[in-house]
Amino acid sequence: MGLYQDYAVPILTHLAMSNRYLVEYRQRTIANARGRVLEIGIGSGLNFRLYGSEVASIHGIDPSPGLLKRALRQRASRTVLVQGSAETLPFDSEAFDTVVTTWTLCTIPDVLAALRDIRRVLQPDGRMLFVEHGLAPDRAMARWQDRLTPCWKCLGGGCHLNRKIDDLIDAAGFHIERLVTGYMRARTPFSYMYEGIARRRP
Repeated sequence: MGLYQDYAVPILTHLAMSNRYLVEYRQRTIANARGRVLEIGIGSGLNFRLYGSEVASIHGIDPSPGLLKRALRQRASRTVLVQGSAETLPFDSEAFDTVVTTWTLCTIPDVLAALRDIRRVLQPDGRMLFVEHGLAPDRAMARWQDRLTPCWKCLGGGCHLNRKIDDLIDAAGFHIERLVTGYMRARTPFSYMYEGIARRRP
């Protein structure tokens, strides 16, 4: 299992996240990034090319050495990469203007702890930009997501199919000011998307 997680999962994750149908979601999300940015689960750096001139710097964190090695090949001069856990972010409080997560919250073991620490490092007037997959609203699909998640977690690097992303963000002390949900193309257990912008509650 160690070899699979260390070598196969980074390759499979990079290939899955390179899906061309995800690009428009990435573009819409990253277009709102401003100032000093923290990207949670930066992976192989697929978002780098989408950041614009209004971004002063990018700090990226990921637990996977294999994915960070890929990201290092394409990082820009304004980018700092850190291997670590989102549950305990190695950054000062209120250090970032923007926090970005793209298909990341599904894999973090203690996702509420991670979201609370994201809130800690975000400026009071900062924004969390997110696009994630998660629990579908229709019962039949949600039941399939519940059935598949235990097996999929082992194959997909800890990925949960059945997390209700908006509820988790709200529970961590955020106010969601924009949320768009829906299936990406075909209706599958993997394709129900949550896309939006959240701010810290006082």
